[in-house]
Amino acid sequence: MKVVFFGSPAAALPSLAALLEAGHSVRLVVTQPDKPAGRGRKPAASAVKAFATERGIPVIGPARIRTDEAALERIRAAGPDVSVVVAYGQIIPRAVHYFPRHHSVNVHFSLLPKYRGAAPVQWTVLNGDAETGVTIIELDDRMDEGDILAQERVPVVPRETARGLEERLARLGAALLVSTLARIDDLPRLEQDDAQATLAPKIRKEDGRVSWLDAAAAVDRKVLALGDKPGVFTAYKGKRVNIVRGRAVESAGCPSPDATAVDPGTVLGIGKAGLEVACGAATSYLIEELQPEGKGVMSAHAFSLGTKIAPGDSFGG
Repeated sequence: MKVVFFGSPAAALPSLAALLEAGHSVRLVVTQPDKPAGRGRKPAASAVKAFATERGIPVIGPARIRTDEAALERIRAAGPDVSVVVAYGQIIPRAVHYFPRHHSVNVHFSLLPKYRGAAPVQWTVLNGDAETGVTIIELDDRMDEGDILAQERVPVVPRETARGLEERLARLGAALLVSTLARIDDLPRLEQDDAQATLAPKIRKEDGRVSWLDAAAAVDRKVLALGDKPGVFTAYKGKRVNIVRGRAVESAGCPSPDATAVDPGTVLGIGKAGLEVACGAATSYLIEELQPEGKGVMSAHAFSLGTKIAPGDSFGG
């Protein structure tokens, strides 16, 4: 089958690779334009562009595909039987969806209609869901609302990070995509139930700020969900500190709900295991690894030695 593939980050690579391995002819790859990266802010290609270029597949990176007539003409000229979209990052115009014989299909990393939007994996972890999955839909004019062609469920592994879950779902989605295309003429279309829909909006950098008023379990989920990207952070003595790894703990240092309250964000204990910090609902969180502003990742114990932080000091504020 002739394919035009739309995708940008590493999460899209398993699907692109699976299409090639299954014998499909990827005539064109459409990806996000090169973006500044690293300390030098030099333009860097998306993971999909780098992969496609290595394999000699033509690539275009329109800044705004909805208004780029040259890009739309390249897509039409490729003559696809189907367009495949995996984490592309732009809204694709109707003209692209419907002119291929099999229209356009999308690999979405949630059990639609749950978590429509840009960040389904992060919201899955943030909300502590026990189950997730992958859905293949036929795209229409509305965001993630097309008819369902295939769906597969999987459990969320305890303490799984969003990055690890996304990598797992990307592999699952690639296999489901290939099997879906093999049966696409015979598959029933299942209309989504809008009454069951929830949203997974794009995660902002500010969403990574820790609120120590939250219970430790919620802080833990935030680090698991956002620690890799965009990062989870708090402040110590006016400087930003990224929290890289930690866990909710039961501690003798944290008072019971009936005891005199300790302000959330207060350091309760310091040891080789890390820094224990008071959270809401009389819970506590152990910071195990962190990254001070302007420095590299280090253990929380090493940070405590270098800053002479003491019980009773506070994060946040």
